[in-house]
Amino acid sequence: MECSWKTVLLLVCASLGVQYTAIRTLRDSMSGPCQGAYRCQTRQHRDSRWRALCDDSWMPVELPRKHILLFATTRSGSSFTGQLLNQHPGIFYVFEPLYHVQQAFTNSSSRLRRSLDRRALLGAYRDLLLNLYTCDLHFVENYIRPEPQDHVTSSFFRRSSSHSLCSPPVCLEGVGGGATSDAPDESWCPKKCGALNLTLASLSCLSRGHVAIKTVRVPEVGDLRTLTEDPRLDLKIIHLVRDPRAILASRMIAFSDQFRAWKIWNATGRQPRYVDLTQITSTCKDMAASAETGLQRPAWLRGRYLLLRYEDLALRPTDKAAEIYRFVGLEMEERVLMWIAKNTKSNVSAPSEWNYRYSTSRDSRATAESWRLHLGFDIVRTVQNLCNDTLALLGYKQVRSAAELRNLSHSLVDHRTFQPVPK
Repeated sequence: MECSWKTVLLLVCASLGVQYTAIRTLRDSMSGPCQGAYRCQTRQHRDSRWRALCDDSWMPVELPRKHILLFATTRSGSSFTGQLLNQHPGIFYVFEPLYHVQQAFTNSSSRLRRSLDRRALLGAYRDLLLNLYTCDLHFVENYIRPEPQDHVTSSFFRRSSSHSLCSPPVCLEGVGGGATSDAPDESWCPKKCGALNLTLASLSCLSRGHVAIKTVRVPEVGDLRTLTEDPRLDLKIIHLVRDPRAILASRMIAFSDQFRAWKIWNATGRQPRYVDLTQITSTCKDMAASAETGLQRPAWLRGRYLLLRYEDLALRPTDKAAEIYRFVGLEMEERVLMWIAKNTKSNVSAPSEWNYRYSTSRDSRATAESWRLHLGFDIVRTVQNLCNDTLALLGYKQVRSAAELRNLSHSLVDHRTFQPVPK
């Protein structure tokens, strides 16, 4: 059945509702077709997306109710985990929007960079998260380069990872098209949907009802305290962790240039003098600090923090997905279960697929500890010495020999139960 943009928009917004004042704010803030309500009715303007936005018949309802943050570190399985949230039809999912903030700061002049301390960067991160959770996607324009024109951009980081940004009302091609495909496809969405209209994205955000964001750029969970205490949000933090040895093995594949010294070490068995050990020690430090904070159950995290090991999710994806949804207070839709069934039993063996940075299709049980076949014992022993406390805190066993490292029949993941921090 063919659906016009207006039909799709009205069906979406009638079922979930959109706050009237929010839509008026969006309408007033954008330039172009909605400048002057009279233009919405002209025969020359036939784009029903804009006519629908200019319609005053929206039903006033609430802003998004659930605010979910997948808090992780690079190469910890966060892309895979984030897709469990992305599959829910009521969740507006955004993949790593803080990338734009980091890039804007990194690309600024050296003088400006010297004047920006960690506190300023974290403040910018928190400001963007707050605005995204309230569906103001226009705020990200402060960081996107090149700067969006008329709230339209072709530079939104990994837009293809979000169903919401590749389907109506943001993209008409998403109706029955490839945007709902489960396979990681970096080309379909921008090719079929064109540039991203951030006003339509804000509308989609409001219509979905819930917002989930994935980030690997906030160092410690304590940096999020102001957001957990903000009365406008009902923030739920899913803290995803992974064995640091597995994280290192994955980074060596995904970021070959940055981890060149580690790869030389792994190939030769001899540690280069110029290897940067902080590439793993800082990860262990931040991961342990966050876990310790969460497990101490401070008042500001009560009812808001869940510690999740990637290995547990990989071994029992359905059970752990159900735990995630219980924690955030949403029903786990059938679409989520179907995605799990399709994306956790895949026999991914081609090198090109293993090297795909954000692949979410895998035999999760087989790959949970497959790093043990790829890292040399000397590197493993070094990481164990550097990250001893982190391994112990999160329940990862150490190995004492190369033979023990390669023996996959003996799991290095200790049985642990991490209960959500109660209210």
